[in-house]
Amino acid sequence: MKRIWALRGILVATSLAAATVACATPGSHQPPPNRNIELGPRPYYLLADMDDGPVKQALQECASQPRPMKASDFSIGHRGAPLQFPEHTEESYRAAASMGAGILECDVAFTKDQELVCRHSQCDLHTTTNILDTALASQCSQPFTPFDGSNPASAQCCTSDITLAQFKTLKGKMDGANPRATTVQEYLQGTPGFRTDLYSSNGTLLSHEESIALFQELGVKMTPELKTPSVSMPWQGIYTQQDYAHQMIEEYRQAGVPAERVFPQSFLLEDVRYWIDHEGRYGQQAVFLDGRDSAGLNPQNPGTWQPDMATLAGYGVNIIAPPLWMLVTTDANNHIVPSPYAIAARQAGMDVIAWSLERSGPLQNGGGWYFQSVTPAINNDGDTLTLLDVLARQIGVIGVFSDWPATTTFYANCLDRIRSSHERGSK
Repeated sequence: MKRIWALRGILVATSLAAATVACATPGSHQPPPNRNIELGPRPYYLLADMDDGPVKQALQECASQPRPMKASDFSIGHRGAPLQFPEHTEESYRAAASMGAGILECDVAFTKDQELVCRHSQCDLHTTTNILDTALASQCSQPFTPFDGSNPASAQCCTSDITLAQFKTLKGKMDGANPRATTVQEYLQGTPGFRTDLYSSNGTLLSHEESIALFQELGVKMTPELKTPSVSMPWQGIYTQQDYAHQMIEEYRQAGVPAERVFPQSFLLEDVRYWIDHEGRYGQQAVFLDGRDSAGLNPQNPGTWQPDMATLAGYGVNIIAPPLWMLVTTDANNHIVPSPYAIAARQAGMDVIAWSLERSGPLQNGGGWYFQSVTPAINNDGDTLTLLDVLARQIGVIGVFSDWPATTTFYANCLDRIRSSHERGSK
């Protein structure tokens, strides 16, 4: 373990002073001026599948223009580009950057020796890596148990089960598991049919520090998510939640990353308030990931929003990020429109980020969980762009997480044309 966190109060004070210097230092953190953006065919496939209308026409006009696409902060790589690349791997991040993602996400978990790594969950190694096929399987919290005809196959392997050095020996794979597996090899073959294993043979896992260095190289901004621990805190009796939250921010300071290029996220409001109160400019850009639907929040009913939007803004929360479905609903004509939740968030003065586009697979059957509030209005893949247009123009979101950032990059590059087209149509 490289750090002793018992003196965290001293570290916080020292780091806040260092942040002032880091934020004022110009230099190597600007995006490369000539990054080549390659969208590939998917945005144009979605465009062709859209329902006819002024948005489709404006996007078609934009697509016909012989101009290069540019990277955009509106386009956020959700775990990289995990529609086709293993999430949180170097390969996935590079793919997302090449598709114009202006911001990339490292979900942050900690290892047995209290080092930070990029994983969506502290305990997902059994579905996102090859750990069960290595000697490290013996260290997993729960060993592999095969399908017995009634109970599904299962396992649980956590970053906190192994050290950073051991973590780095693993290979990333597409997230998934076969619940009817009777062997480890069968269990590892669980990639959903709408994804692919074409690029999953050699996924390079990254520590959090390595992700920072990679993102600096790629010239992108960074949005780390502090994952809620799956183990009891304080970990090993000494490593508290605040130690964990501070450690994540401190690694950006140590790397000299200015606060304006970092958007720390957490589902725990306590983490966000800690950053606001103790981490200076980094805290001003903290993102509250709103998962309160699991506790009864109804985006149509303000009485279920505890705390409400005004209270969150009063805490200093500047950015709120709910799932897609919480931001939209349908009107009497079955058109997608902003939800009361989205309207209230904007009226409270908060910026909004949405998650996660292109995570649901084909949309002909309504789009599943991410589209649950607008299912009657969803019947084809082109509706991805229809929803994106509502998020951008009617709600005014500042960014959208996507599992395939080419789509959000394409839309962001065409947004001015869509706006001008609608202005012409209203005259």
